[in-house]
Amino acid sequence: MALHLAQLTDLHVQAPGSVSDLGYDSNAALEVAVERVTGLSPRPDAIVLTGDLTDHGTADEFAHLVELLRPLDAPLLPVAGNHDERLGMADAFPEIDRAGPQPFWQWSTELDGVRLVGIDTTIEGRHDGELCDTRLGWLDDELAATADQPTFVCMHHPPFRTGIWWMDAGGLRRGGEELRAVIARHPQVRRVICGHHHRSIITTWGTTVVSVAPSTSHQIHLDLVEETPARFTDESAGFHLHVCDDRGDVVTHVVDCRTPEVLDLAQLFGGWEGFRQGLREGRPMHK
Repeated sequence: MALHLAQLTDLHVQAPGSVSDLGYDSNAALEVAVERVTGLSPRPDAIVLTGDLTDHGTADEFAHLVELLRPLDAPLLPVAGNHDERLGMADAFPEIDRAGPQPFWQWSTELDGVRLVGIDTTIEGRHDGELCDTRLGWLDDELAATADQPTFVCMHHPPFRTGIWWMDAGGLRRGGEELRAVIARHPQVRRVICGHHHRSIITTWGTTVVSVAPSTSHQIHLDLVEETPARFTDESAGFHLHVCDDRGDVVTHVVDCRTPEVLDLAQLFGGWEGFRQGLREGRPMHK
């Protein structure tokens, strides 16, 4: 059986009835995203939340976050983002076993033979991130202890330069190369999954693949020219769906948060059953 892992990121939940300083209604956007996730078939086995779960890290925002996520009937695995507060996360997600060094928000769990490890890249009071020796040492030990399991490492700040200069300036400023060395020692890491950049980005990175999921709220404009102004875009909100098969191979789908209109070809054309059987038997697909 394949493991289906939905990744939601950069939710930026506000207090009830509020909108962000930029005018985005992130709460309404998350309701749409949650409805889309609950409509997936098969339903995800777990939901990883890769940071910026709230906009200001306040108690009322975390309380509203919990309410908005309640329809999701799968385990929630949150990591900290630069807009979050660790104490607020502890109150919102008391079920998370933070096995890593304190005060950092780090955890490790297994689902259907797949290991999921969350690491904390946040710096208190700052938007950029880092990974110190303490956090990296715990990760190295955790990966060494579970070398036989396909593994996802989950974090907020991407450990590579994306080319969007102003977001990279607020990205992982320290510890990226050290993380790369840790991952290289543990080839069972199939994917490093991140948030922070508010758009879908994928790169090869040493011995693995690193992916950034789009925000469930608002997206960053794709500007790859140095010193261009910071801009947002009305591109659709979305999330990633990672599917890990029995061999540990991972396929990632980018999912639009809006529920799409589906066109059923089997209802439009005759002979579908014969065509389907031919596909199953491996017959050539003639034009």
